Amino acid sequence: MASKVYFSDLRTGFDNSLLDKLTRLMREAGIGTIDFTNHYVAIKMHFGEPGNLAFLRPNWARCVADEVKRLGGKPFLTDCNTLYVGGRKNALDHLESANMNGFNPMTTGCQIIIADGLKGTDDADVPVDGAYVRNAHIGRAVMDADVFISLTHFKGHESTGFGGALKNIGMGCGSRAGKMDMHSQGKPVVDETKCIGCHRCERICAHGAPTFTERKCHIDLTKCVGCGRCIGVCPVDAIGSGEDNSNEVLNCKMMEYAKAVVQGRPCFHIAIAVDISPNCDCHNENDAPITPNVGMFASFDPVALDQACADAVNAMPGNSGTMYDEAKEHTGDHFHDIHPDTSWKQGLEYAQSIGLGTREYELVRVK
Repeated sequence: MASKVYFSDLRTGFDNSLLDKLTRLMREAGIGTIDFTNHYVAIKMHFGEPGNLAFLRPNWARCVADEVKRLGGKPFLTDCNTLYVGGRKNALDHLESANMNGFNPMTTGCQIIIADGLKGTDDADVPVDGAYVRNAHIGRAVMDADVFISLTHFKGHESTGFGGALKNIGMGCGSRAGKMDMHSQGKPVVDETKCIGCHRCERICAHGAPTFTERKCHIDLTKCVGCGRCIGVCPVDAIGSGEDNSNEVLNCKMMEYAKAVVQGRPCFHIAIAVDISPNCDCHNENDAPITPNVGMFASFDPVALDQACADAVNAMPGNSGTMYDEAKEHTGDHFHDIHPDTSWKQGLEYAQSIGLGTREYELVRVK
């Protein structure tokens, strides 16, 4: 059976702003059928890497938070720390980056909580029993919430084709250990040229995995459990994750992580397809949008939502002077054309196969 995906374009009038339209879209899509009364509500979004200007503005988050409060809920904005080195590697830098990009209680109407704690190690192990993941490592604040809402900037992505709701949920809610698990076999690697031999990784490891030879760290992978604590504590970013999984395996693991987040509780999903940059908002820059802006979408089904967004973007003409022009061929699938090594369809097919939703959808237009 097809799932309903609600859509609103970006046309406005003097008495009808985009935020008015988003509120109407959420209500038409049925957000009010969820019991929010006195419940903690996690609104998962991306606050944008410093230097990137394609992320969703705080105004969108304020609109969602206000609607949740109107329905009696207690909303908070959340995201997990990153695995890579950047402006969101720990909670302090992450909050500073969010503030720099305009996110604070005054602008969004709710608090911001970094879900996996100060160093990315505050997580909950959630049973999935999937083909690739047995226990997903999810940011604890995400799992502590009674209701989960994803607010997604729909755009391209260099590893998964596009970054939609399922990536926002699966990859975005993984703690540092979770992101390591999805990107690799879950084991860290050491760049010896950066290592200063401070032994902080050795002191924080509960399993005795870091050892030192000539003041350089080495990780004993037979002892390492992939918790990622050494990555968080290293003062010179000498320890990272070896990204040795294929994009296909990454897709499958990410979908199983998304299932861990949404299973067993009320969820609602929103996607805004504007500033459709070719790469993730995790970049400290954003290339020119590959297509014109499309609109806003909402659904209880994240698979149908991602499929509807992809179809709508692919129906748009490519923007000249962008990565669209640089593609070797134009097949009508903009995401695969600009990132030929990716397969977003494979990811959605796998998500459907594990019960996350359906790729079949009915598009309901909301004025």
